[in-house]
Amino acid sequence: VQLQASGGGLVQAGGSLRLSCAASGRTVRTYNMGWFRQAPGKEREFVAAVTWSGGTYYADSVKGRFTISRDIAKNTVYLQMNNLKPEDTAVYYCAADRSGTTTTQVLYDYWGQGTQVTVSS
Repeated sequence: VQLQASGGGLVQAGGSLRLSCAASGRTVRTYNMGWFRQAPGKEREFVAAVTWSGGTYYADSVKGRFTISRDIAKNTVYLQMNNLKPEDTAVYYCAADRSGTTTTQVLYDYWGQGTQVTVSS
């Protein structure tokens, strides 16, 4: 499984970005897909996940602002980020899991390379 994250960039506070995670094979149809982020000096943390059946999960810090979705035909997962805040600045990673987990990053099997999101105040 290969994952390619893209869509990061520099945006002002209150702005929006959409991240994409293009997966190989039929990953999006059969795996749980997650987004995680790591800010400078901090541990990587869970952001959002969509299960193979379409269920969605969010970290409390992004509920109401971020939306995870998927396009099975394109084998791609998206993270729409609205009302961005400086504390959202981080490298964002997408990941794929076959074990059935959603928020537990250590159980994710495959990881993309990360895309930088910087939110200026």
